[in-house]
Amino acid sequence: MAITLAEAKVGMADKVDQQIVDMFRRSSLLLDNMVFDNVISPGTGGSTLTYGYIQLKSPATAATRTVGSEYVPGEAKKEKKTANAIIMGGAFQMDRVIQNTAGAANEMAFQAEQKIKATANFFHNLVINGTGDAQGDGYVTGTFDGLKKLLSGTANEITSQVSLKTSNELDANYNAFLDEMDSFISTLDGTPSMLLMNRAMLVKLRSIARRAGYYERSQDDFGRTVETYAGVPMVDMGQYYNGTTVEDVVATKGGKTAIYAVSLGLDGFHGISPMGDGVVQSYLPDLNAPGAVKTGEVELVAGVVLKNTLKAAVLKDIAIAAA
Repeated sequence: MAITLAEAKVGMADKVDQQIVDMFRRSSLLLDNMVFDNVISPGTGGSTLTYGYIQLKSPATAATRTVGSEYVPGEAKKEKKTANAIIMGGAFQMDRVIQNTAGAANEMAFQAEQKIKATANFFHNLVINGTGDAQGDGYVTGTFDGLKKLLSGTANEITSQVSLKTSNELDANYNAFLDEMDSFISTLDGTPSMLLMNRAMLVKLRSIARRAGYYERSQDDFGRTVETYAGVPMVDMGQYYNGTTVEDVVATKGGKTAIYAVSLGLDGFHGISPMGDGVVQSYLPDLNAPGAVKTGEVELVAGVVLKNTLKAAVLKDIAIAAA
């Protein structure tokens, strides 16, 4: 069983719930396109949201043989793994007088939309920087393994050798970077669904794509501008607030950053969620009920897994700024 947020919306009778789902979709191109395997069940007395799966580490090979000889045996390599879905979201409060006197500026809708944006940004952060381990410098611990962790030490973790720090370097080195991008993308099994990066990297890649004639832009059903590199959407993973400062989800450290490529689908990189269509939930107050201060909540219950290690890759240490 698999579901997208668009399909989850169809199963909802409440129009407010449908609007909440659309807000999540509008806030994140990744969430809007991700497929969720909604089969997690906590069990009769369980409190965990664990998803078990088989990861394909390396595919099978084929060969030739001569008459009277045998094939050299070789098997596909797979590994049994688990991942946890995480409950994320938040609550907001407002006085009923504020809502009742807000007029066209609907305070409840505003607060819900802002909480949804924060939740989508947090999900983006976990998609890149999450780890199921209890500790790990530079990771969001106790969540689920994100792409940085999933690709660490694999053949699909590629180090860039091209510098794009200045406009002059961009002019001089863009052909070399195009070659590097071709090699990077070719490590995947099939064409990637998205290229995930930060805004500064997207500006650089947009410039390179324009020079090469690889750049296109269009609008989707929500009126969002979708920019593509050779037909593959380029996604700014945005920023998140860590409680003190606002930081890029895909970090730039020492002037270097990364691009992640993913192939979305149940055989590749996909989401996990509980059974049913409850990947997104909203709990909005009844303004006519007693109580002056009203509390609302929005919630996303999800995680990610990589079923096939050839369905994602990272090009890291791309020099885009002075150290």
